[in-house]
This record gives sequence, structure tokens and C-alpha cells, in this order.
Amino acid sequence: MTSAQPVVATVPLAREPRASVLAAFQLVEDARYLGAGRGPRRRRTRRIAERTVVSRRLARDLPVS
Repeated sequence: MTSAQPVVATVPLAREPRASVLAAFQLVEDARYLGAGRGPRRRRTRRIAERTVVSRRLARDLPVS
């Protein structure tokens, strides 16, 4: 081999991610965006509803001036 000939790589230069790594990443992303369950979303909805009820009661009970 002379210096003018390129060296052929026996191993690909850019490695492809393995399927197991991609699957693990997808599980993490799903858990992050979808949540571990419906608990936090239900709690948030309940808090908003409770605030609405309290504000309506306050508006009803305050005297109109």
C-alpha cells in the first residue's frame, strides 16, 4: 500500500444506535410526556374545578355595591 491509496475502514465510522437503546429512550420519553398515570392530570383538573367553585361562591356572597 502506498500513501496515495485511502485506508478502508473495517468498522463503520458512524455507529447505528441499537434497538434496545432506542426502545429505552422511547419508554423514558413516553413516561415524561404522558405521565406515570392519570393521577397528576386528575389532580390538576380537580384543583381547577375547586378554585372555580370557590370563586363563584365568593362572587355570590359578596354584596354588590
